[in-house]
Amino acid sequence: MFADRAKIYIRSGKGGDGHVSFRREKYVPNGGPDGGDGGMGGSVIFEVDEGLNTLTDFRHIRKYCAQDGENGGKRNCRGKNGNDIVIKIPQGTVIKELESGKIIADMSGDNRRQVILSGGKGGNGNQHYATSTMQAPKYAQPGQPAKELNLFLELKVIADVGLVGFPNVGKSTFLSRVTNARPKIANYHFTTLNPHLGVVDLEDGIGFVIADIPGLIEGASEGVGLGHEFLRHIERTKVLIHLVDAASTEGRDPIADIYAINKELEAYNADIAHRPQVIAANKIDAIFDDGSGTDAVQKIKEEFEPKGMKVFPISAVSGEGVKPLLYYVNSILSEINEPPTVFEPEFNPDVDIVTANEPYTVEYDEKQDEYVVEGPRIEKMLGYTNLDSEKGFQFFQKFLKDNGILDELEALGIEEGATVRMYGLAFSYYKE
Repeated sequence: MFADRAKIYIRSGKGGDGHVSFRREKYVPNGGPDGGDGGMGGSVIFEVDEGLNTLTDFRHIRKYCAQDGENGGKRNCRGKNGNDIVIKIPQGTVIKELESGKIIADMSGDNRRQVILSGGKGGNGNQHYATSTMQAPKYAQPGQPAKELNLFLELKVIADVGLVGFPNVGKSTFLSRVTNARPKIANYHFTTLNPHLGVVDLEDGIGFVIADIPGLIEGASEGVGLGHEFLRHIERTKVLIHLVDAASTEGRDPIADIYAINKELEAYNADIAHRPQVIAANKIDAIFDDGSGTDAVQKIKEEFEPKGMKVFPISAVSGEGVKPLLYYVNSILSEINEPPTVFEPEFNPDVDIVTANEPYTVEYDEKQDEYVVEGPRIEKMLGYTNLDSEKGFQFFQKFLKDNGILDELEALGIEEGATVRMYGLAFSYYKE
């Protein structure tokens, strides 16, 4: 089964933590800090692979994680960076944030490779925090946390021309006649379950890409059958070739079929329905005179050419009438001269991912007669803040106030002058 949608989970690598250590060598009893920096976490990268045309692989593997960065070490040793993970996808894949449905990236056109989740930065070792007043800092910066996302991948075929029509009107035969594509052809409805791309080569090096969009049925725009799965592939096309069975070999009315398909296109996306459309009246080799004096192709022309839809009688089997149709379509494309539709990003993971509030604890240690504040949020704040600068200390105080830590200290009955300890750092508490 052709897969053009998939849900996956991705996670970037966590940055390695900075290290706390001090130089200890013979004849150097009190060396300075020499804790190394943590390594950078790996990133999650999506890359277009020309050899892929479905999202089938994502049905089997749904979780993709980059490697964490290594922690820093002694003697200024920097931790090793985590390896990136590169996820291969077919061209035309739109990457969306699962919950909101917002577009993160459209892997089309010039966009062949994109970092979706950046790895966390490694934390600084304690060597960075030595100052004239604090020559033996006992804390280092933790690495930035990993980012994670649930994604919805959606493949939208990229083609200049979309080939539409009811099942069994000859689209696969037509595509195999005019391009190098070789879809399986059989006399069954819905023979084609996946869109086939082919390149139409005309003289003088001109040509275009055409996609055989699988047979549509009435109600497709409402999701009947495989409607939505198929209709999304028409979104990027500039011109539609509407193939109909002019000979009514299955008893269908070609004029009613054209109206029915266009109704589905209009219901799904009005912009698609109003794109240039050419009607290919197929199977003229099977048309027999009914004695009315007006053949089926003439009726189709009288109905639709006044509406701006040029009608070409063709036989996909013999090739009759095909070349004029292709040159006409190419002339329309040359006048449009627009790049394929590329969907704009609506979600930036680096900005829009909100990290959940990390816990912290505020407790009174009777034995040491001091108040202890701990937790990952506190540890990160200390690692990123230079407390020796006035600006840094003001930021530190604001952090304590905004996060309710000062309120919790007061709820425990703290008084001015009391000691507050946070990861080896001691402060005297004074009310503002």
